[in-house]
Amino acid sequence: MTNTVISSKSKDVIIGFDQPFAVIGERINPTGRKLLAEEMKNGDYSRVEADALAQVAAGAHILDVNAGIPLADEPAILAESIRLVQAVTDVPLCIDSSIIAALEAGLEAYEGKALLNSVTGEEERLEAVLPLVKKYGCAVIAISNDDNGISEDINVRFNVAKKIVERAQDHGIPVSDIVVDPLVMPIGAINSAGTQVMELVQRLRKELKVNTTCGASNLSFGLPNRNGLNTAFIAMAIASGMTSAITNPLHAEIMQSIRGANVVMGHDPECSDWIANYRAPAAEGEGRRRRRSRRRG
Repeated sequence: MTNTVISSKSKDVIIGFDQPFAVIGERINPTGRKLLAEEMKNGDYSRVEADALAQVAAGAHILDVNAGIPLADEPAILAESIRLVQAVTDVPLCIDSSIIAALEAGLEAYEGKALLNSVTGEEERLEAVLPLVKKYGCAVIAISNDDNGISEDINVRFNVAKKIVERAQDHGIPVSDIVVDPLVMPIGAINSAGTQVMELVQRLRKELKVNTTCGASNLSFGLPNRNGLNTAFIAMAIASGMTSAITNPLHAEIMQSIRGANVVMGHDPECSDWIANYRAPAAEGEGRRRRRSRRRG
């Protein structure tokens, strides 16, 4: 069994084969959110803080923090976002950027052991990101594309993941600190996209012994009722061995699917998390009546 431990100042989260599925909240990302992008660019982080608190309340275990805003000082904005999020919540963070300077600024600001998003199999990216992972002792998401792009051949994507794992080991980074994203393709364009991911997850788990993640909503891109598809996919991915995903915990049906899959997989002992979230509240006065009844007995 492989456990990937991510931590904040005061809290550990374990991504692992025999652990509850780890939900990485995706909302703190200005891509496609013009108002959030403008606010962050102008130093207003109130929506960032509100999104952090809402996602944790909805059940997120880790929060992805991204500050990819065109023509903005991304390293400074990302570092400030991380400091503010860590001030309002104790969950670990996933530091998300395509810019190396922003990744390092985020790691310098972070307190704990972060999850870095991400490294690919591209040579330039490997040589820039892996030394950061080693230097700061963080974990990293390894995305299964390389200098040739994203292959539709799952054997190629597996080999890219294997290359990243082996190169990371050359830098002294253990397998347990690598979480592979096998890449979820839009099923509206590639009919086998779902089965591809499930087969890849199984191979990654058995052969490379790594934990896995994905951008779960990619599967439904371009299709109606996206949440319906995402809900079905995420439960099936968990059954196939996927151990985490970047998704929106504010969608109640997504969280219900994840919690239900945890129960079925035996990762919610005594169904305690399911019961805590879905047991009907006692009717008003019911608790008092029960207490009086016990006293009379």
